[in-house]
Amino acid sequence: MRKWLEYFVIFFGSVCCLIALAHIALGPKSIPGSIPVNATMDSEDRFYATLFLGFGIALIWCARALHEAERIRVFGFLLLIFFFSGVARIISWAMVGPPIALFIFLMFVELLLPPLLWWWHKATLGHAQ
Repeated sequence: MRKWLEYFVIFFGSVCCLIALAHIALGPKSIPGSIPVNATMDSEDRFYATLFLGFGIALIWCARALHEAERIRVFGFLLLIFFFSGVARIISWAMVGPPIALFIFLMFVELLLPPLLWWWHKATLGHAQ
């Protein structure tokens, strides 16, 4: 069970890295349903993409030793950040309106995946003892 969690977190981190690299390379054109933006918004998108790249790399780093105390804390913090990204989408929806269906789906992923991964992680720690 621990190995499957490790593989899944590595996959999750890799997907985050690929999405980030697409945004760094293509800018807002990588966003489905987007419209042309000015240089400020393009710069902002690529800036935040580098942070998402770091997020993905940190997940991969955590996955290699999810049983170590330091990585448990970092992993929990990363899951909390990802959860709040879903909350940010709710705020956007409330203030601006609904996004395309893909982003509604992603909002649910962002809200549901962190607690599921935390539960899975806690279950693997229980089996390791």
